[in-house]
Amino acid sequence: MHTHRGTELMLYLDTLPKGGHAVIEKVEQRAPLDPIATRLGELGFVPGEAVQVVATGPMGRDPITVRLGTSRFALRRGEAARVGLRTVS
Repeated sequence: MHTHRGTELMLYLDTLPKGGHAVIEKVEQRAPLDPIATRLGELGFVPGEAVQVVATGPMGRDPITVRLGTSRFALRRGEAARVGLRTVS
């Protein structure tokens, strides 16, 4: 999933390829007091943190495993789709 805002292209964690590196730009709240976005923030998915996709489920499906700092997390693609990224050059 990519979003266009003017000339800016927002990449989301669910579309980052295996081995891909990026920096978290935002975590989208899809509703007031969104429990999934809140939990992602509690786990450390916050703006400025570097992430890497280290594995995906069978045939590229759920779950995806991401490295955040020294920790690894398994996320559903729907959860990962809330994490907006900027690529690392």
